[in-house]
Amino acid sequence: MAETSFELYNNILVQQLVGPGDAHLRLLEKLLGVEISCFGNQIKIQGSADAVEQAHTAIDLLYRKAEKNIEIGEEEVKAAARMSGAGEQKITEQNLEDIVLKTKKRHIYPRSATQAAYIQEMMKNELVFGLGPAGTGKTYLAVALAVSMMLEGKIDKIILSRPAVEAGENLGFLPGDLKEKVDPYLRPLYDALYEMLPAEQVDKKLAIGEIEIAPLAFMRGRTLSNSFVILDEAQNTTPMQMKMFLTRLGENSRMVVNGDLSQVDLPKGTISGLRDALETLKGVSNISSVRFSAADVVRHGLVAKIVKAYEEKSKKTYGDE
Repeated sequence: MAETSFELYNNILVQQLVGPGDAHLRLLEKLLGVEISCFGNQIKIQGSADAVEQAHTAIDLLYRKAEKNIEIGEEEVKAAARMSGAGEQKITEQNLEDIVLKTKKRHIYPRSATQAAYIQEMMKNELVFGLGPAGTGKTYLAVALAVSMMLEGKIDKIILSRPAVEAGENLGFLPGDLKEKVDPYLRPLYDALYEMLPAEQVDKKLAIGEIEIAPLAFMRGRTLSNSFVILDEAQNTTPMQMKMFLTRLGENSRMVVNGDLSQVDLPKGTISGLRDALETLKGVSNISSVRFSAADVVRHGLVAKIVKAYEEKSKKTYGDE
């Protein structure tokens, strides 16, 4: 049994950190398997050595967020617990400021160490692959960075796309042209935009073409300059489609390609363009990939358990991806 005690110096911030009736400390205890007590400004943590260290790190993260006037709630506590157990990816005070995405409606912070690494890779590299299950924030954070860069004047256009392949759906039986058929499947991209910008700004930017949401087929033959380009559900591209998309990259642009290789909806025997690109581009400079796991799922807690169960089944059945 290990134990540590330390003092936090701002009474008001301590109250925000511990929560009503010490609810935030009780949640940390449950998440990290420790005992935490608070006497005034003095915090005491007991448990295994690793768990005590993680809890101390989580409390430090929460205290720094409180210092930045970030409201501390249940989701922030869960995020701090996730980040505290990230080993080498642990978030430090020095780089915390660098991973805040500022949009018109909110400031967006990473909720796991992998999310933080993903944001940093997108800031550094011209092409980033985000790999992993739904609910890990891949698309949401990419859209947030795109909006942030547009507001700062670093890019002129945001382009969001995805292939027209869906499990159990035959697009040929749906009414309308290709864009109208695919539009409902692009809804998560619209939702993310409306969370970050006032509705009238989103509508205006869509109308004048500063934001474009379109199926992958619409990218052919174009050069995408001064743009932030996001390809979602990339596991459902063919190698030819992926090559076509990646070679659209123009001057002063960056691309983010997101997908989940455990959810390929292509016809049996068709190689995923995402898998092919990862193998082909391995070692090429200015290209990075970030892998998310069930531990990074930021939806309902049960979703993480469901994703983990499917991950384990996939490893047993198909081998490790």
